[in-house]
Amino acid sequence: MNLLKENKKVKNFKVLLDDGSKQELKNLSGKRGLVLYFYPKDNTPGCTKEACSFRDHLSELQNLGFHVVGVSVDNLNSHQKFKTKHNLNFPLVVDENKELCTYFGVWGEKKLYGKTSEGILRTTYLLDRDLKILKVYPKVKVEEHVQEVIKDIQNLQAN
Repeated sequence: MNLLKENKKVKNFKVLLDDGSKQELKNLSGKRGLVLYFYPKDNTPGCTKEACSFRDHLSELQNLGFHVVGVSVDNLNSHQKFKTKHNLNFPLVVDENKELCTYFGVWGEKKLYGKTSEGILRTTYLLDRDLKILKVYPKVKVEEHVQEVIKDIQNLQAN
Protein backbone atom coordinates (compact mmCIF):
# COMPACT_ATOMS: atom_id res chain seq x y z
CA MET A 1 0.00 0.00 0.00
CA ASN A 2 1.54 3.26 -1.14
CA LEU A 3 -0.69 5.91 0.40
CA LEU A 4 -0.25 9.60 -0.34
CA LYS A 5 1.21 11.62 2.52
CA GLU A 6 -0.16 14.52 4.54
CA ASN A 7 0.43 18.02 3.12
CA LYS A 8 0.52 16.71 -0.47
CA LYS A 9 -1.84 18.47 -2.84
CA VAL A 10 -3.81 15.89 -4.82
CA LYS A 11 -4.79 15.99 -8.48
CA ASN A 12 -8.21 17.51 -9.20
CA PHE A 13 -9.71 14.44 -10.89
CA LYS A 14 -12.90 14.63 -12.91
CA VAL A 15 -14.99 11.79 -11.48
CA LEU A 16 -18.20 9.97 -12.44
CA LEU A 17 -20.84 10.22 -9.72
CA ASP A 18 -23.72 7.86 -8.88
CA ASP A 19 -26.20 10.22 -10.59
CA GLY A 20 -24.33 9.86 -13.90
CA SER A 21 -22.81 13.36 -13.79
CA LYS A 22 -19.11 14.18 -13.93
CA GLN A 23 -17.58 16.57 -11.40
CA GLU A 24 -14.13 17.73 -10.40
CA LEU A 25 -13.12 16.66 -6.89
CA LYS A 26 -12.62 20.29 -5.89
CA ASN A 27 -16.28 21.05 -6.71
CA LEU A 28 -17.41 18.30 -4.33
CA SER A 29 -15.67 19.95 -1.39
CA GLY A 30 -17.43 21.82 1.39
CA LYS A 31 -16.40 25.32 2.58
CA ARG A 32 -13.45 23.87 4.48
CA GLY A 33 -12.80 20.56 2.78
CA LEU A 34 -13.68 17.03 1.80
CA VAL A 35 -13.81 13.64 3.49
CA LEU A 36 -12.90 11.24 0.68
CA TYR A 37 -13.37 7.67 1.82
CA PHE A 38 -12.51 4.52 -0.14
CA TYR A 39 -14.47 1.37 0.61
CA PRO A 40 -14.27 -2.17 -0.84
CA LYS A 41 -17.79 -3.00 -2.04
CA ASP A 42 -21.38 -1.78 -2.09
CA ASN A 43 -23.86 -3.66 0.12
CA THR A 44 -21.33 -5.60 2.17
CA PRO A 45 -21.71 -5.48 5.97
CA GLY A 46 -18.68 -3.29 6.83
CA CYS A 47 -19.17 -0.95 3.88
CA THR A 48 -22.86 -0.54 4.63
CA LYS A 49 -22.11 0.22 8.30
CA GLU A 50 -19.47 2.80 7.28
CA ALA A 51 -21.72 4.48 4.69
CA CYS A 52 -24.65 4.65 7.12
CA SER A 53 -22.40 6.15 9.78
CA PHE A 54 -21.30 8.90 7.37
CA ARG A 55 -24.97 9.37 6.44
CA ASP A 56 -26.01 9.71 10.07
CA HIS A 57 -23.24 12.22 10.87
CA LEU A 58 -23.34 14.17 7.59
CA SER A 59 -24.99 17.29 9.01
CA GLU A 60 -22.36 17.44 11.75
CA LEU A 61 -19.58 17.19 9.16
CA GLN A 62 -21.26 19.79 6.95
CA ASN A 63 -21.59 22.15 9.92
CA LEU A 64 -17.80 21.85 10.25
CA GLY A 65 -17.51 22.78 6.55
CA PHE A 66 -16.77 19.32 5.13
CA HIS A 67 -18.60 17.29 2.51
CA VAL A 68 -18.36 13.50 2.22
CA VAL A 69 -17.72 11.44 -0.91
CA GLY A 70 -17.44 7.64 -1.04
CA VAL A 71 -15.37 5.80 -3.66
CA SER A 72 -15.36 2.18 -4.79
CA VAL A 73 -14.84 0.29 -8.05
CA ASP A 74 -18.50 -0.74 -8.20
CA ASN A 75 -20.45 0.31 -11.31
CA LEU A 76 -23.06 3.05 -11.64
CA ASN A 77 -26.01 0.67 -11.24
CA SER A 78 -24.55 -0.86 -8.07
CA HIS A 79 -23.91 2.59 -6.55
CA GLN A 80 -27.44 3.74 -7.36
CA LYS A 81 -28.99 0.67 -5.69
CA PHE A 82 -26.69 0.99 -2.66
CA LYS A 83 -27.47 4.68 -2.27
CA THR A 84 -31.23 4.20 -2.59
CA LYS A 85 -31.39 1.13 -0.33
CA HIS A 86 -29.57 2.91 2.52
CA ASN A 87 -30.81 6.49 1.92
CA LEU A 88 -27.27 7.79 1.46
CA ASN A 89 -27.18 11.58 1.40
CA PHE A 90 -23.77 12.10 -0.20
CA PRO A 91 -22.27 11.23 -3.61
CA LEU A 92 -20.55 7.97 -4.51
CA VAL A 93 -17.78 7.95 -7.11
CA VAL A 94 -17.69 5.20 -9.75
CA ASP A 95 -14.03 4.19 -10.15
CA GLU A 96 -14.35 1.08 -12.29
CA ASN A 97 -11.00 1.69 -14.01
CA LYS A 98 -9.32 2.05 -10.56
CA GLU A 99 -7.73 5.37 -11.60
CA LEU A 100 -8.57 7.16 -8.33
CA CYS A 101 -7.86 4.10 -6.17
CA THR A 102 -4.45 3.61 -7.77
CA TYR A 103 -3.54 7.31 -7.53
CA PHE A 104 -4.45 7.43 -3.82
CA GLY A 105 -2.61 4.15 -3.17
CA VAL A 106 -5.62 2.27 -1.82
CA TRP A 107 -5.72 -0.53 -4.41
CA GLY A 108 -3.63 -3.50 -3.38
CA GLU A 109 -3.28 -6.96 -2.01
CA LYS A 110 -5.39 -7.84 0.99
CA LYS A 111 -6.02 -10.94 3.07
CA LEU A 112 -9.43 -12.07 4.20
CA TYR A 113 -9.98 -15.37 5.98
CA GLY A 114 -6.56 -16.55 4.84
CA LYS A 115 -7.24 -15.79 1.17
CA THR A 116 -5.23 -13.16 -0.68
CA SER A 117 -6.96 -10.98 -3.24
CA GLU A 118 -6.68 -7.57 -4.89
CA GLY A 119 -9.03 -4.84 -3.84
CA ILE A 120 -9.60 -1.54 -2.09
CA LEU A 121 -7.92 -1.19 1.28
CA ARG A 122 -10.43 0.75 3.39
CA THR A 123 -8.85 4.21 3.71
CA THR A 124 -10.04 7.78 4.25
CA TYR A 125 -8.40 11.03 3.21
CA LEU A 126 -9.25 14.33 4.86
CA LEU A 127 -8.62 17.09 2.30
CA ASP A 128 -8.79 20.87 2.60
CA ARG A 129 -10.58 23.15 0.08
CA ASP A 130 -7.49 23.17 -2.17
CA LEU A 131 -7.25 19.34 -2.08
CA LYS A 132 -4.23 19.32 0.21
CA ILE A 133 -4.16 16.25 2.45
CA LEU A 134 -4.80 17.16 6.08
CA LYS A 135 -4.89 13.59 7.40
CA VAL A 136 -4.77 9.99 6.14
CA TYR A 137 -6.66 7.17 7.85
CA PRO A 138 -5.25 3.80 6.74
CA LYS A 139 -6.82 0.51 7.85
CA VAL A 140 -10.05 2.16 8.97
CA LYS A 141 -12.00 0.53 11.82
CA VAL A 142 -15.60 1.15 10.79
CA GLU A 143 -17.18 1.36 14.26
CA GLU A 144 -15.46 4.49 15.55
CA HIS A 145 -14.18 5.98 12.30
CA VAL A 146 -16.64 8.83 11.65
CA GLN A 147 -16.39 10.07 15.25
CA GLU A 148 -12.59 10.04 14.90
CA VAL A 149 -12.80 12.13 11.70
CA ILE A 150 -15.15 14.64 13.36
CA LYS A 151 -12.87 14.93 16.40
CA ASP A 152 -9.82 15.49 14.15
CA ILE A 153 -11.62 18.20 12.14
CA GLN A 154 -12.60 19.94 15.39
CA ASN A 155 -8.99 19.75 16.60
CA LEU A 156 -7.65 21.10 13.29
CA GLN A 157 -10.07 24.01 13.45
CA ALA A 158 -9.16 24.75 17.07
CA ASN A 159 -5.47 25.15 16.17
